[in-house]
Amino acid sequence: MAQGAARTIAQVVGVLLLAVAVAAFLAVAAVRHGFFDLQVYYGALTWWVHDGGEIYDYLRPNTQYGFTYPPFAALVMLPMAYLPWLAAIVVSVTATVAVTVVLFWWLVDPIARRAGWTRWFALAVALCLAAAYEPMRETVNFGQVNMLLLFLVAVDLLRLLPGGSRWAGVGVGLATAIKLTPGIFIVYLLVTGRWRAAVTSMATAAGATLLAAALFPDASREFWTEALWNTDRVGELAFVSNQSLRGVVARLDPEHPSTLAWLVLVLGTLALWAWRSRAAAAGGDEAAGLALTGAVMCLVSPVTWVHHLVWLLPGLILLVDNAVAARPGSLRRRLLLAAAVTGYGFLTSRIVWAWEKDFTGIDGFLGSNTYVWISLALLALLPLRGRTTPAGSPVEAAGVPQLEQPDGRTPAGERHRVGGPLTVR
Repeated sequence: MAQGAARTIAQVVGVLLLAVAVAAFLAVAAVRHGFFDLQVYYGALTWWVHDGGEIYDYLRPNTQYGFTYPPFAALVMLPMAYLPWLAAIVVSVTATVAVTVVLFWWLVDPIARRAGWTRWFALAVALCLAAAYEPMRETVNFGQVNMLLLFLVAVDLLRLLPGGSRWAGVGVGLATAIKLTPGIFIVYLLVTGRWRAAVTSMATAAGATLLAAALFPDASREFWTEALWNTDRVGELAFVSNQSLRGVVARLDPEHPSTLAWLVLVLGTLALWAWRSRAAAAGGDEAAGLALTGAVMCLVSPVTWVHHLVWLLPGLILLVDNAVAARPGSLRRRLLLAAAVTGYGFLTSRIVWAWEKDFTGIDGFLGSNTYVWISLALLALLPLRGRTTPAGSPVEAAGVPQLEQPDGRTPAGERHRVGGPLTVR
């Protein structure tokens, strides 16, 4: 009892010291964006609801930035127009923190149980590290919706709610209706043969879009015919915050970026992603499928601001998960932990901003695209689940459920991997 109490006290002190260290780091490293994106949403909705303007005509004063999301997103955000500004900030931050805590509990808890770590302690450490992660702190400081979308997709793909198989595809569809880029997960469902879930996701996205069109016909017409195609509303492609393949090409020649070169890179990247995603699905490794698709989404999207890279969090967590599953002291464990620490370290460091003003030369090419290289490395090298043991094996599984498998494959819930990451039962 005394030993257990001493361990608990040590863990509490450790978490408090880590939290203080992270707070000090944020005080120095975090950029205060004044909830800039949230101001855009809030201003556009207020202009639309209270001032009689069209939502896609609004531009934040003295900027080129306006509301760029589909009309269904405007419907979801509509209550914001009736809140005071400070209340809108509280809702934004609270929602981001809440879904992050729940998502991390689902992803980190199986690792803690398998490794024999104290579960609350593992979660607390993970959340402290997440708070320091640049894309996460940018998401909070901008007032962005990234974690909410990641939550919807993760709940769907990993079937994290009771009866999840009956609703497979709904979360992906809703995320796509709110912001178009998660639509890559519909392609993931098709590529991996989840036909029912893919149809459900498309029907959900279409239904949400048609609902918004019925309620807001003028706004819907303007978005789909004009606002969607106005690339000036999202910012400069060569800006160092754009950590996508399009950003890499644009920084090579900001005046005349090669569309052909970008398309060739995108096609090659998608081919690699499709091959690895199918391999992950064949092993029932939906967590890896989530991570791979999040990484490829960041790579092939024309614009991937730094705050969008919260989609790399599942990949980094899976590196730790695979390291814990490896034999203690093995080279594999050391390499995976080194990869996780290195990727996390760079994605926390703001290193790309050292080339914000000048990204020319070899150092500029390598340094200004650091986060792109990490996304590519996760896509190409993230370990996938290997051999499985027969149903009824006494091996304990971790407890993250998976989507149903296509016809002709053994359901993922009937397989177990010896010491494998994020397995099911």
